[in-house]
Amino acid sequence: MRARLLVVLVALALAVVAAFAVPLLGSTAEQRTQQLVISRTADVDRFVVLAQQAVDTRDPAALAADAARYAELYGEGVVIVDARRVPLVQAGGLTAADPAVHALVEATMRNEPAPRVDGLSPWSAEPAYFARPVGTGTRVSGVVVLRASVTAAAADVATRWGTIGAGALLVAVVFVLLAVVLARWMVRPLHELETGVLAVAAGHRAHVPERAGPRELRSLAAEVNRMSEAVLEAAEQQHRLVADASHQLRNPMAALRLRVDSLAGRIDGDDTTYRATVAEVERLEKLLDGLLALALAESTATRVAAGGADAACDLASVLAERVDAWRPAAEDAGAVIVPPPGHAEPVTVRCPEGELAQILDVLLDNAVHYAGRGARITADWETGGSTATLVVADDGPGLSAADRARATERFWRAGGEGAPRGTGLGLAIAHQQVRTRGGVLELRQARPHGLEVRVTLPLQEVPR
Repeated sequence: MRARLLVVLVALALAVVAAFAVPLLGSTAEQRTQQLVISRTADVDRFVVLAQQAVDTRDPAALAADAARYAELYGEGVVIVDARRVPLVQAGGLTAADPAVHALVEATMRNEPAPRVDGLSPWSAEPAYFARPVGTGTRVSGVVVLRASVTAAAADVATRWGTIGAGALLVAVVFVLLAVVLARWMVRPLHELETGVLAVAAGHRAHVPERAGPRELRSLAAEVNRMSEAVLEAAEQQHRLVADASHQLRNPMAALRLRVDSLAGRIDGDDTTYRATVAEVERLEKLLDGLLALALAESTATRVAAGGADAACDLASVLAERVDAWRPAAEDAGAVIVPPPGHAEPVTVRCPEGELAQILDVLLDNAVHYAGRGARITADWETGGSTATLVVADDGPGLSAADRARATERFWRAGGEGAPRGTGLGLAIAHQQVRTRGGVLELRQARPHGLEVRVTLPLQEVPR
């Protein structure tokens, strides 16, 4: 927007400068042309008077001497002929035989008006011709032709045009600077508002300056700041509610678990009601643990967004450790986890080791329990540019495109016969943790079938 506004303001400023400068250039050239015409017309009129005296006295000596002095002083040619086209004076290198002079003499003898002098410009070089008849009334007793040099006049025009051009350039520069200042004054608050709105959308607190730009933008900045405070307060209350509720439910849940466990010796081991009760208690415990983990992940996101320390770890070592930890569980489920190939170089990502281990636990747990018996699970990583991508894939039934789009939603669980009853919070927690560290969690269809989960995390910059 700033570039477009600058283009409009600069174009308008240049148009205004041009609207004043161009007519001024034209009027300056026209004024200097008129000065030349008036000056040389007066000289021609003086030679007409002298020529008439020479014709009357039949003595052109004084006329010739005056023309010679004029040509020597101004460097301009003068030709004067009588009624019979006989040259009385030829000075300054101009002769009656010159084609331009001959044409002017013939036209003047017929009382035709002299040609108009074209407007001068800095690059004018052709001389200007002035012709007047000698005599009174309709009786023409001779013709005076003056060839005037335009070099000095063109130089004057060039000097005046240069002055006007310099002034116009200075005014244009001032206008451009004013346009830049005005555009910055108007657009900078808009950029700050955009940054504030994006911060609110990302769950951060907006700090938009309220003392810059027009009054309307200052008022809007104040409203954005108030909206940011209200949105963050509501989000924090929601997070506190989830965390407090989960934490407060842990005590009665622990008491319930103790009471249920105390009944184990009094109830037949094949009692289905008791087994179902134990399973539900375990599921509630997992659900509470998941809610606490999700609340912790969201609070960590707020802390990192506020500028908290960003820990790092070696992706390869954490991956190898978690694969070894999950291999027995995979064997019990009838699946095989292929260990990652060895990599010589360390890969340090901007994610704490504990969080990366939790993310891997979620991915490997889903692969082990949902891929099915006989499934082959692979876990590896790759680097590209400034990121590293962790890839966990299996050749199980996989998920449809619609299910993959919803897999990171809270409490969503994949259906199907024989599917384990999870809490539906695992991928949601992993997704939040990856986003917190500036990464991306993506679910794809594996080839030829199965599910591939890709976790892209930024690499830790090596200090120089």
